[in-house]
Amino acid sequence: MLKEFRDFIIKGNALELAIAVILAGAFGAVVNSLVADLISPIIGLLTGGVNLSGQGITVPTPLGEVFFGTGNFVQTIINLIIVGLVLFLIIRAANKMNPPKPAPPAGPTTDEKILAVLEKLDKKL
Repeated sequence: MLKEFRDFIIKGNALELAIAVILAGAFGAVVNSLVADLISPIIGLLTGGVNLSGQGITVPTPLGEVFFGTGNFVQTIINLIIVGLVLFLIIRAANKMNPPKPAPPAGPTTDEKILAVLEKLDKKL
């Protein structure tokens, strides 16, 4: 069982997946920093410093008050949209730098192969 586990871990797929997860975490931290440290302050300047994270609704209950952080939820949605936009722009730029390779020319279809074989047979007869 230990040998099977070692073989599984050493396989390229598991190792590549582990590296991808680590890189994704590091890349996520870079993108979050970009949004929090560079883009959000610019948006804050444009909107007059509006920060919804502390806003919410307080509802009285028999056991006390309950606070619903609706502003924090809206701020999180806005952050998600900004992160998505930044990732879209980065991927779009990367795709422009590395355009996909053209597809190789298509070979003969099955019908064309059959016709070629029949033509060869016809010439022999």
